[in-house]
Amino acid sequence: MATLVHTLADHSDDVNCCAFSSSCLATCSLDKTLRIYSLDNFTELPYSPLRGHTYAVHCCCFSPSGRLLASCSTDGTTRVWHAADGRMLAVLEQPSGSPVRVCRFSPQSTCLVSGAADGSLALWNVQSLRLCRSGNVKDGSLVACAFSPNGNFFVTGSSCGDLTIWDDKMRCLCNEKAHDLGVTCCDISSQPISDGEHGCRYFHMASCGQDNQIKLWLISFADCLGVELKYKCTLNGHSAPVLACAFSHDGQMLVSGSVDKCVIIYETSTSNILHSLCRHTRYVTTCAFAPRSSLLATGSMDKTVNIWQLDFKEPCAANAVENEARVAVETWSEDDVSAWLCAQDLADFVGLFKRNNIDGKELLHLTKESLANELKIESLGLRSKVLQKIEELRLNAISVAVPVPDEFLCPITRELMKDPVIAADGYSYEKDAIEKWINNKRRSSPMTNLPLPTPVLTPNRTLKMAIGRWLETQQK
Repeated sequence: MATLVHTLADHSDDVNCCAFSSSCLATCSLDKTLRIYSLDNFTELPYSPLRGHTYAVHCCCFSPSGRLLASCSTDGTTRVWHAADGRMLAVLEQPSGSPVRVCRFSPQSTCLVSGAADGSLALWNVQSLRLCRSGNVKDGSLVACAFSPNGNFFVTGSSCGDLTIWDDKMRCLCNEKAHDLGVTCCDISSQPISDGEHGCRYFHMASCGQDNQIKLWLISFADCLGVELKYKCTLNGHSAPVLACAFSHDGQMLVSGSVDKCVIIYETSTSNILHSLCRHTRYVTTCAFAPRSSLLATGSMDKTVNIWQLDFKEPCAANAVENEARVAVETWSEDDVSAWLCAQDLADFVGLFKRNNIDGKELLHLTKESLANELKIESLGLRSKVLQKIEELRLNAISVAVPVPDEFLCPITRELMKDPVIAADGYSYEKDAIEKWINNKRRSSPMTNLPLPTPVLTPNRTLKMAIGRWLETQQK
């Protein structure tokens, strides 16, 4: 059983990552901040939020001891904070200056890895907080990273679909094409599953990608023999790109989050689905198990983090799936509609909608006239807000059915572009998003972090027509 016990709604923009220590939960967001919560009562700690990054914060992680917290950002830096009081201890600038997408501590807290949008990789000494080594993948952005349990090796995932295994000397030991449309996340279980020859131990590794798939691998690490990576199976529970995956502390469960707004919990040994959860109203971007409790955190582009309590004391049938996540909007109950209203900051309408028995089917058929004449919502502004949210529900049905091509998404908002323009860096962005970026005195490229020679924006009519044609095919 998985029970939603708390929802955190303090961020003002998309939640990009969440991470547990033994006593705290950290979250980070496009709003440039990190927030830290106590696991005792989920209250925000006095020194939270942490401010310092000048652009979106993409990833955060605690050191294994919980003493340090690292975060990385589009501003080209990885910052290290003291987890007890929020003091900033260091600003680690990526050698290339590129936006940093992922950061991870080694299991012994001796190293910190940061990976960037230009494929550059930096290995930092945690004690001195200085750069030890740097490297690069051949193609794509670095978006994922996971350390081996002994800390002598780590795996990176790139937007071109490759998994690369490195040793602590930053030597590339293995490269595997894993996901055709790009890797989005990877994780390695800390618990061994079998012993091989020469004392090698095998561990489960998971990777997920834009191809809607989660792949399970068997990976072995041995200082004398190097590494071995074997494909095990593919998990196809999601209907859209999978953005996050993570193992439980004991390695018995794997959780994933997706563009289809679902959170799925698998039993690692059998690959069976234990639970499928839905309380997020937009893409699920991050998920994490707590290390010493039965808590699970999931974060989303709906600006919230949900905290779940897991209880698997009772036997679970292999097909015991909580279908709430997979249920189409048309089959929502009145309670589902109430939960959706609360998530959209429309909680004041819960009573009104319940009195009128508005379920999912009725919700999708609401119009401006029915809101005014039947539900008696007098305020034009509130009617417009409700209609806008309902229209987003209808449009999101498209994204669940078919993944949006990455080139149609604005690099800043990660949403389908309506008015694409080309900036001086050669990349296309949603017009409003790049104008806000530039107007906030950010005269550097969101993609390369290099200075923009001019703020001039050119309409990308070809891309706009391509997006229009793609939308037409989805609506047929």
